[in-house]
Order: sequence, then C-alpha cells, then structure tokens
Amino acid sequence: MTKADAALDLLGRIAAEYAPAALASSLGAEDMVLTDLALRNGLGFEIFALDTGRLHGDTLDMLGRIERRYGYAVRVMQPDPAAVTEYVQSFGRDAFYGSVELRKRCCAIRKTEPLARALEGKRAWVTGLRRAHSAERAGVLIEEWDAAHGMPKFNPLAYWGEAEVWEHLRAHHVPVNPLYQQGYRSIGCAPCTRPVLPGEEPRAGRWWWEIAEVRECGLHVAPDGRLVRAKETAPEEAA
Repeated sequence: MTKADAALDLLGRIAAEYAPAALASSLGAEDMVLTDLALRNGLGFEIFALDTGRLHGDTLDMLGRIERRYGYAVRVMQPDPAAVTEYVQSFGRDAFYGSVELRKRCCAIRKTEPLARALEGKRAWVTGLRRAHSAERAGVLIEEWDAAHGMPKFNPLAYWGEAEVWEHLRAHHVPVNPLYQQGYRSIGCAPCTRPVLPGEEPRAGRWWWEIAEVRECGLHVAPDGRLVRAKETAPEEAA
C-alpha cells in the first residue's frame, strides 16, 4: 500500500466514523494533497480556510482555483472585526514584530478563534501537518486527541516527505500556490512569512525574527504551550 493509499483509507475512515468532520486548509501544498484526495473521491468533509485578513493575494486566489478545479466552494472563516480593530488601535497593525506575546495575540484573534468557530459541531478535524516541517513538529502523530477542541485530530501526511507531497501534486495536476515558485516552502500571513534559504527547514520562513522554539501560531498547540501529543494509530504509511 502506498502512502497515498494509506492516507485515502484514513480519510475514508474519518468520513465514515467521525461525521461531521472537517479539513482545515491553509491552502498550502500539504492541504492541497488532502483536498485533492477528499474531493476526487467524494468524501464528505467540509473544507474550510482561515482568511486572516493578512494573506497573500496568491493564497486567496487558491479559493477560486479549487472551485474551478473541483466544483467545491471552500468555507472561509474570518476573524471578529471588533477584535481586530481593538488590537490594531491598541498596539498597531504590525505590533506582532515587537514581541512574541503580541504576535501570539494577533494569531489568537486572526486564527485560533476563527478555528474554534469552524470546528463547532464537528467530531474530528484533519490537518496537513508533517513531521519533517520542523523540529517542533518532529513528533506529530497520525492520530491525536485535541484537548483544546475536545475531539480527535488526524494528520494523514505525518510521515510524508516534501518530495512525496510534490509528486502527488504534479501527478494529479493539483492547483498550487505560485508563491512556492518564489522560494516559499511554508506560507502563512504575508507579513509573517518569507522565502527560505538553501538548507533551511521548511518553516524557517515563518516568524523568522523569533527563536525557533516559539514559532507556532496556536492552532496546533495545547493549553500548556506544547504541540499536541497523543497515542498513535498503527502507521500504515510505512508501506
């Protein structure tokens, strides 16, 4: 069984056993693999994306490209306008450069709170996290318990390499963000993301002004500040 077959089997099980389930899409490469697998095979996932209000135009354009390619409209979640306004008026639009605390507060408003709303009523969620993304994600599991949202979280691509992601995208003519052609390997908000240098890990371009140990936005972090860890299911992807 190939890794793609194993991922598809897992997605099928999630769709059957955890409905309603949702795929949280950053509109990046890994989530486009999962989007392709789910939509080409008619799996009943809701796919949603977080429009933080600070995304690149190329990233937002992916929404239309997905609809044209698959005939599916991704659900778009946006932050509370009042919370954004309060942050900007209190600290400044780009205050996240000033301290980790202000950066995490911005992420909480623009990402974490909309994520919580997107997951309301769901029984599980799916992400494109991979172990090879960064040292902080090296222990990511295929199946985890998300205590923050009280549901299972699945990472079908946890053991995939970056080359395998791109092989799938090319083989199935999946739309991809053109920013990857400009040296980006992990894409988030425009002011918080830059292209990476040769030899850097994929997420080195995220919040590059901070030390590596704190470079998470909060979407995949438990209340104690650590990435979620839990019992893993049998790793079929080793085939």
